[in-house]
Order: sequence, then structure tokens, then C-alpha cells
Amino acid sequence: MSNQRTEDGRQKTEFVISCRDLRKTFTQGKLHVPVLNGVNLDVMHGERIAIVGASGSGKSTLLHLLGGLDHATGGSATILGHDVQTMNEVQRSHLRNRSLGFVYQFHHLLAEFTALENVAMPLWIRGMQRAQAAPIAAHMLDMVGLAARIAHLPAELSGGERQRVAVARALVTEPACVLADEPTGNLDRASAQALFELMQTLNEKLNTSFIVVTHDLELAGKMQRQLRLVDGVLM
Repeated sequence: MSNQRTEDGRQKTEFVISCRDLRKTFTQGKLHVPVLNGVNLDVMHGERIAIVGASGSGKSTLLHLLGGLDHATGGSATILGHDVQTMNEVQRSHLRNRSLGFVYQFHHLLAEFTALENVAMPLWIRGMQRAQAAPIAAHMLDMVGLAARIAHLPAELSGGERQRVAVARALVTEPACVLADEPTGNLDRASAQALFELMQTLNEKLNTSFIVVTHDLELAGKMQRQLRLVDGVLM
């Protein structure tokens, strides 16, 4: 895949996320527990990847390292060519806000804010004025089929609707990649299928990459690429 140019003429890296020999060891007193033992991964723009593995195999840890949410013990991880291991927390936060979206098993919506306000939150954090952010958030809620629910609080939404709001929030900044940790874990089969179809549609419309950690082998099988984390390495 040849490198492309962004609208302002800058070179766009071939990989949205990449890591080399990524390692993570947790230390508890004198006990050292290696979790990741040299992970290598390249994620193309617009690619959908599933990462599966046994409970405790390190899938969520890997996702946190790829997203710059935690520090690796060794190796490198890059987001759009920027090595997150060499950045300070302010730089990492800025890069995450500009380049990544996150979806978790639990939607983590703020209970006192409406669906529209929850989706607009990343834009507010970026410094965008509320009047400017509102139509962008409303458009994203429309894209996930919730145009009629923008004024509803999370408690007034179903589980599947809350997760769709979380997806809209993850995508509102038009990130290069969405990192999803068990996004269908709390959904029934019909809601899980609807969420996958939504991710697939948004992936195709926006060319957003998805890295999905999941125990759901049916969901994993629908991705373009499936990787298994075994003994701290991807296979």
C-alpha cells in the first residue's frame, strides 16, 4: 500500500497502528508476571481486526498499550507513525483525542448528560465550542440510528442503544482507528449482530480501522483478520 497525503498535504503513514516486540510485565512486590512477550502487529487504514484469546491472556493489556493508555515494558508501539512510548502524557492524550476512539464492554456514558452531550464530549475536550460540536454529534447519532434519541439520558436508553451511543462517541472525532474491548459482551445476540453491522457500515463509510478484542468467536469470524493471543504473542 503506497503512502497517501492528508488534506493539508502531510504524508499519511501506511499503518494506522503498528507495534514491534511489544512486551509487558506486571510487578507485584518481588513477583514478576510477564503478560506480553513480544507482540508484532501492523494495522492498515480501514482494516477490521479481531483479537481473541483465553481470559487473562493479555488482550485488554495489549489494547491499552496500542492505544497509549499504558506503558510497555519493552518494544515500540506507534499511532500514525508516532511512537507513544517516547511521548509524555499530554502528548499521548492529544494523539489519542485526534487519532483514536475507544469502545468498552461497559458503555461508560455519563449518566447526567444526554446522548448528544455524551457524544459531543470528545469534541469539547478538544476545545470545540458547544454550538459547533452539537450538529457534529447529532449527525453521528443519526449515523448510528439514534437521531430521535439525542435528548435522552443513558438511563432512558436500552443496552443496545447505549452501546451505539458509545460507538458514536468513539467515532465523532473521525479517528483513524477504534479500539473496542468486548463491545458486545453485555448485549443479546440480536443487539450484538446489529452493533457489528453498524461497525461494518461505519468502517466502509469512514475508512476507520477497528481492532476488536472479543470472546465472541462469531463476531471475530466476521472481521477481515483474526489473530489469537497465546503465551503473550499473536498467532
